[in-house]
Amino acid sequence: MGEKLTVIIPTFNEEGNVRECLESVSWAHEIIVVDSFSSDSTVAICREHGATVLKHEYRNSAAQKNWVLPRASNAWVLIVDADERVTEPLRREILKLLEGGPECDGYWVRRRNRFFGRDIRFCGWQRDKVLRFFNRHKGKYEEKHVHAEVCIEGRVGALKNHLVHDSYESFSAYLRKLDRYTDWGARDAAEEGRPHVLARLVFRPPARFVRMYFLQLGFLDGLEGFILCWLAAVSVFLKYAKLWRLVHSEGRRDGGL
Repeated sequence: MGEKLTVIIPTFNEEGNVRECLESVSWAHEIIVVDSFSSDSTVAICREHGATVLKHEYRNSAAQKNWVLPRASNAWVLIVDADERVTEPLRREILKLLEGGPECDGYWVRRRNRFFGRDIRFCGWQRDKVLRFFNRHKGKYEEKHVHAEVCIEGRVGALKNHLVHDSYESFSAYLRKLDRYTDWGARDAAEEGRPHVLARLVFRPPARFVRMYFLQLGFLDGLEGFILCWLAAVSVFLKYAKLWRLVHSEGRRDGGL
């Protein structure tokens, strides 16, 4: 018989993305959508496609996924964001593993990223991978506000095929996400007690641009690559500017200057 699969899709106001995502995972034995009280037609679309919709207040991505994991009917889960698509080769690879019994407890999945509709082949994104296919009894997300990864108790492997990730459809969507992620990144950094905030604020943003655009060959991705690398540098700047503000405010509350 083999193992069965539950696909988990976190959503919030994803009516423009979620339909294609659901169609790409329609072969799964169970689809659970964990929705953060969307105000658009996301929930209706998900129910039309036969998904189980659970609503839960959003704190951060890791907490949302850890909340829904125990609610899956099957041991094996695949986490797919609403702006991602499971390709046909990836579907076949996953089903073959489930049929024979996976040898590992979790698997990295490579991502082919698109930025404003163009495939990004460089900028460091060519090595992008996420740990999304795993036995939920063996793993959960680390407690971080942003960029949390699954921690697996056991063996970890890697799949050969890709998810397709359509990262941003507009500048406004990018900027909304940028504001949230830099807030969370600053909080994570503050909780970790990272020193030398001013030095990081000054040197990290240009270093990020140089690394992505020159060392990781982002210039070969054309104008989209140039824009992406600059936006990544801005993201780093905002993260450390917000961290400086957090540290400065904390110092004032503690009686410092």
